[in-house]
Amino acid sequence: MTQRLTPATALLLVVPPLLWAGNAVVGRLVSGLVPPMTLNFLRWALAFLILLPLAHRLLRADSDLWPNWKRFAMLGLLGVGCYNALQYLALKTSTPLNVTLVAASIPIWMLIVGSLFFGQRISRLQLVGALLSIAGVLVVLSRGQWALLMQVQLVPGDVYVLLAALAWAFYSWLLSQPNEPDHIRSDWAAFLMAQIVFGLVWSGAFAAGEWAVTDAHIQWSWPVIAALIYVAVGPAVLAYRCWGLGVQRVGPATAGFFSNLTPLFAALMSAAFLGELPRVYHAVAFVLIVGGIVVSSRK
Repeated sequence: MTQRLTPATALLLVVPPLLWAGNAVVGRLVSGLVPPMTLNFLRWALAFLILLPLAHRLLRADSDLWPNWKRFAMLGLLGVGCYNALQYLALKTSTPLNVTLVAASIPIWMLIVGSLFFGQRISRLQLVGALLSIAGVLVVLSRGQWALLMQVQLVPGDVYVLLAALAWAFYSWLLSQPNEPDHIRSDWAAFLMAQIVFGLVWSGAFAAGEWAVTDAHIQWSWPVIAALIYVAVGPAVLAYRCWGLGVQRVGPATAGFFSNLTPLFAALMSAAFLGELPRVYHAVAFVLIVGGIVVSSRK
């Protein structure tokens, strides 16, 4: 049973886009230093070590993790193995504008996947909210100049981001369908660890393939190490914890609209790092995105 959107739940769902925006910035910074599939694997390997003191009992032979391996293997594939790996891969071949533009389709895919595979009815308010929210994203991406959007040309990286959006939509809907022991689901560290255990198998296989078929190498440095620590602690552990709680409270359809805050935060971060002050179109985009969230969450 989903709940009405409250300020506390809204805060939970704002934290992941903020951390994911930082993840996109860091991913671009190290795109030439760490191969994308390898970056994803190292990120989750560190997250595994962080969670190990909190959820080590889950790895015991008599744990309920193993009888439920099929569910966690699927969650691990979509949320750990595919989503960020595809985004990191996209940043190698696509522009930031294209990546965020295609990723902005996540709320739409949330509604489509929910309708086709999970019996979710799409309401008029959700459609209106989706249009408002995406309009806000387009304002950010175009910097208030719509002519810039007409210059976008799709490249392979955009397809990777689209696949990532689909993976995240399925992942979020599966999260909303409890099918594991309560003591695992109620323990956030154990629940995330259960996904990482199998996700490391997927991401490790993808990284191994990357090193086998490409000229993959890592240029180790302190900035690279700092980047790995950030993407493991922030966008992985903290963001997934907050997102999981938010999805359980209000459902994937409403939670999906908060993902549109990611490009807004990314624009603000880029402005801060480049020393540029926020502009009027940032405020307009914020109003549209938040308006879409509010409208879509109304009963």
